[in-house]
Formats: sequence, structure tokens, C-alpha cells
Amino acid sequence: KIVLFGQKWLAKEVLSKLLDLNIEVVAICPDNLSNVEDTLVKCAIDNNIPIVSIDNVPQCELGVAAYCQRYIPKEIRDKCGLGVLAYHPSLLPRHRGRDAVRWAIVMRESITGGTVYWMDDGADTGYIEAQDFCHVRIDDTPQSLWHRELAPMGIRLLIETVKHLATGGKPKHIPQDEYVASWEPAFKRLKLS
Repeated sequence: KIVLFGQKWLAKEVLSKLLDLNIEVVAICPDNLSNVEDTLVKCAIDNNIPIVSIDNVPQCELGVAAYCQRYIPKEIRDKCGLGVLAYHPSLLPRHRGRDAVRWAIVMRESITGGTVYWMDDGADTGYIEAQDFCHVRIDDTPQSLWHRELAPMGIRLLIETVKHLATGGKPKHIPQDEYVASWEPAFKRLKLS
């Protein structure tokens, strides 16, 4: 039994694939409860899945965070049996923070990737469960890299990890190497007058 946290296309795709696997999703907890136009919310409504606020998350066996842009407090994570799996579009512990894809481009990295990890009290600091890498093309933008490589990778890694755990696999819980960790702030949006 899973509660899905998140928003937008990526979370909707994860929800659809979980349902295809006959994995029970007991509720979704969207980042913005009032956004009825969000594709995740629409998919949940179409499949009669309860939509809950962060304060009303039910007990479940696992939480999955897909394009989740908010902190999930420990008391909520504790309701999710094994914990909450999240996807971050970098090779953690590199590029912790909101704009990991933009930072990989700005820093002209030739390789980046994605990480499924267990949420904890830190910012993208939890145990690693799965990772994969991809090449960054010379002409990539954050958007092109996200759409071509990192979003599909996130869906695949989350689903593979859930399948592994659902079939009796044990969590890997690989610690992040703090020696090579980096955290960058979110890019500020310029406001022109």
C-alpha cells in the first residue's frame, strides 16, 4: 500500500505505472491541494484514489515522492512503514537542492544522472536506493536534459525500486559520501520592471 506525494506529469506517470502493476495506491498527497488542474490530481480522480492533505496522510507501507517540491516531516514519513522514497535529478550527493539540473548545465558537467533515495530530515541527504547516469550534450538546456533523460530515468528508477521492495527485496540503504557532497541554492527568477 502506497501513498504518492508530488505533482505534475512525472508524478502522474509514476501513478499510472504503479496502477498498471496492480500496486495499491491508497492516496495521493499533491504539493498543491487546490490545484485541481494538476495532471496527478486528475489521474487520481479518474481512478477513484483519495486526495489528501499532508496532515491527513493515511498509514501505508511505503511513500513515494515524485516531483515533490516540499519537505515531508518525520511524523508523516513515519506513517509510511518503510519510509518515503524520492527521486532527485542528480548523482547524489552531488547537486543537492532545488535546481540540480540547471547546476549540472551551468557547471558544464559531461555526466549527470538521477538518484532514488530515502527522505530524511536533510535536503536530499538520505540513504541511496538506486542510481543511474546519463551524458549531458554540449547543446543541452535544463529542459532538454530533463525531458530526454532525467524525467524518464526518474520514473524508471522509482518503479524498479518499488517493484524490488514489493516482491520482498530488502532496502539497500547506501550512505551518501559527505566528502563529495555539494549543495547549491535555487536560481532566483529575474523580475523585469
